[in-house]
Parts: sequence; C-alpha cells; structure tokens
Amino acid sequence: MDAPRIDFYLVEEPGADAGDATACRIAETVWRRGHRVHLHADSRESARRLDDLLWTWRDESFVPHSVCGADEAAGGAPVTIGWGTLPGFADDVLLNLDSRVPDGFERFARVAEVVGGADSARAAGRERFRRYRALGCELKTHRL
Repeated sequence: MDAPRIDFYLVEEPGADAGDATACRIAETVWRRGHRVHLHADSRESARRLDDLLWTWRDESFVPHSVCGADEAAGGAPVTIGWGTLPGFADDVLLNLDSRVPDGFERFARVAEVVGGADSARAAGRERFRRYRALGCELKTHRL
C-alpha cells in the first residue's frame, strides 16, 4: 500500500476552539463527499468535547457520528471519534488532533492534521510534518 497523502491545516486563530471548529468543518466536508472519517483526539475528554461540538457547532448542520475508544465498534456511523490507539477498523480519512503521529495511520487513504496557532501546537505540527516526510508521505499545507 502506498503512503497516504497528508494535509496539514494551519489554523491562524489562537485557542483550542478554533482548531476544534476546523476539525468539525473538515469532518462535515469529508462526510458530505461520501467518505468515512475518524477523528483521533488526544484524550477521552477531548473526544467528548468534539462529540458535544459536532452536535452544536452549526445550527443548520448534522454530522452523524459516534464516540468509540480503542478496540470498540463504531456502530456504523460514518464519522467516529476516538483516542489512544487507533481503532481496529480503517476508514477513508483520519483527522488527527493528537500532538503525535498515531501508530497505524498508514491504513487510511488520507490524513488531515489540524495544527492550532499556539507556539507549542506549531512545534508539535512541525515534528509530525518531519515524521511523515521521512516516511515518504505526500504532504500538502493549507493556511486557514
């Protein structure tokens, strides 16, 4: 299998809310285009926050999703949210919100990396960019 394409989305607005809103927008776009997406959070709390946000982030939108931890079934939802290790199933798109490159990312056709505006988030994003590049992934950067 070829290495997946990795898209880095650089969020210029400060704060976690801007990154989370960007993640919701990307998840909705991917789902509306007929793909499945897994949002990989850095913790159970972050996953729950994303779950809440997907229910409320836009009045005119509904994104069918479910929260699943590692090794849990997704329940057939086209959008899943998890943390820790990636679940046993593979989807079209992995939306990584963790500061690390998750093991098993290569099972996905595409990976979207949301990088917040804080200095620490940018530094972690640069580390992930270098790791993906060393693994031979095709990299694209989008400034938002």
